[in-house]
Amino acid sequence: MSSLSPLQIILKENQLTSPNYVDWKRNLDIILTVQDYKFVLSDPEPILPEPETTVGEHARWKKANDMAKCYIMVSISNVLHHQYEGFEKAAEIINGLKEMFFEHNRPTKAEATKNLMNTKMQEGTPFVCTFQVECQNE
Repeated sequence: MSSLSPLQIILKENQLTSPNYVDWKRNLDIILTVQDYKFVLSDPEPILPEPETTVGEHARWKKANDMAKCYIMVSISNVLHHQYEGFEKAAEIINGLKEMFFEHNRPTKAEATKNLMNTKMQEGTPFVCTFQVECQNE
């Protein structure tokens, strides 16, 4: 019987779905940071044969990119996996997922926050539970 590492458990239990993009991305960032692969999401691929680029730097970036892609691909649905499997860079996949999920959820979250902030408890309401139900129904 094989045991799962804590990182594998995080990925397995937190597969990307539309409403959980922010949580999924946070977990992915944690995993990539622990593994020292997160830099590939922001740093461009070193170009060889640039004078200041060493073969070791390029190899490190390539390995980190491949590992980041693996972590991403294992934590998304099969449909998304097929959509992004041809992408070469982890950053391209993240940007596509961000555009697909995060940007579309932003107006919805802003509206929900606005409604919550503007909701007032009516005088004489005996319990917070009644107020909470009213908030959920709006």
